[in-house]
Amino acid sequence: MTTQDPTVLTRATGVPSHGRRASVAGFIGSALEYYDMYIYASAATLVFTQVFFPDQGATGLLLSLGTYGVAYVARPLGGVLAGWIGDRFGRRSIMMLTLLVMGVATFLIGCLPTYQTVGLWAPAMLVLLRIMQGLSVGGEASGATSLTLEHAPEGRRGLYTSWMVNGIWVGYILATLAFLGVAALPEDALYSWGWRVPFWASAVLVIVGVIVRRALVDPEAFVAEKEQGHIAKVPLGDVLKNQPGDVVRVIVAALLLVISSTVPVWGLAYAKNVVGIDPSVMLWAVVFGYATALISQPLFAALSDRIGRKPVLIGGNLLGAVTVWQFFWAVGSADVLMIYVGIFLTITLSLGATNAVYPVFFSEMFNVRFRVTGMAVGLQLGLVLTGFSPSIIQAWSDATGASWWPAALYTSIACVLSAISVATSRETFRTPLRELGR
Repeated sequence: MTTQDPTVLTRATGVPSHGRRASVAGFIGSALEYYDMYIYASAATLVFTQVFFPDQGATGLLLSLGTYGVAYVARPLGGVLAGWIGDRFGRRSIMMLTLLVMGVATFLIGCLPTYQTVGLWAPAMLVLLRIMQGLSVGGEASGATSLTLEHAPEGRRGLYTSWMVNGIWVGYILATLAFLGVAALPEDALYSWGWRVPFWASAVLVIVGVIVRRALVDPEAFVAEKEQGHIAKVPLGDVLKNQPGDVVRVIVAALLLVISSTVPVWGLAYAKNVVGIDPSVMLWAVVFGYATALISQPLFAALSDRIGRKPVLIGGNLLGAVTVWQFFWAVGSADVLMIYVGIFLTITLSLGATNAVYPVFFSEMFNVRFRVTGMAVGLQLGLVLTGFSPSIIQAWSDATGASWWPAALYTSIACVLSAISVATSRETFRTPLRELGR
């Protein structure tokens, strides 16, 4: 009797070990990606005006925040590149590449010379590395979700893929804690070396991520297509030819993530600059929302495995469309207790439901031959509006006498549009893996 290679056997039979390993890999990768993204956001507000744009006053802050927005412009291109690599060469390849690109770019940001040392070369190098971060994060979610989905046991695809988005909140929490410590340093230490430490610390997550991801294998669903010569030579062209409607649905449905920037980002700015609430109050309220979402998200994902993706996504969107009004009212009233209630309703429950399920739902829409590309392109194009939402709302709020209601109305509209897009899509939670996207 011949003995079969256990790696091949487990891959072919789809046993949970590969699914769990893929879930852990996605969790660690997302934690790194969003730790890096969020420490950049914190640094852009706290120190980059002094380190890279000194003596510019308000213009310096605008330039610093502008470098943060550069990543959102780069993300769609990152999605296209990730789709081409992931759909032609394998899911494992793109997961390794995005991890290394993000890790190297973040570590190098911590090594950059300052404006006082090299002049305009300093912000130029900063923008280049920020673009690298955007390219990386543009492909991470689609690559990790596709690999995990294709390894996960039938009937548990939602639960397994949800750990990728749980990693996002862990990354945010770690970044917040890192900069709470750094911000407490004396100014001379903060501006000379202190701000660099959180960027250098990302190397630890990179090392752990590489160790975990090296053990991954490409799913049998992808390997079978590759061995039969069915791999798309131009995945973007194929997905636009075969499933253009689904790409559009993902773009619109991705508006569900608008709430992730309007509530914690614009809400923090409004609370500080207009209402006069101590930023630490809002910061800890947001951390509370992220921490409790670590519990709610797997529960919502498991629920989607039982009753379907669409009911959870539509319910989460509609809940968000209503509860954002309570949250922004609480901020405008400086009612701290009700702010925490609002965070629980909008972040823990509403965003927890949609954030946990959108990765598996978007990925399940597409055929295995261009699954990474379809999800990546649709998601990243939809996220462009999410990235610019705080700026749009700020302009609207200024035009209405520093009101909070534009933020609530804007977010409500985004949630309703997302719910409509989801409602027009087909349900996929019971569709066998081999039939998805056919």
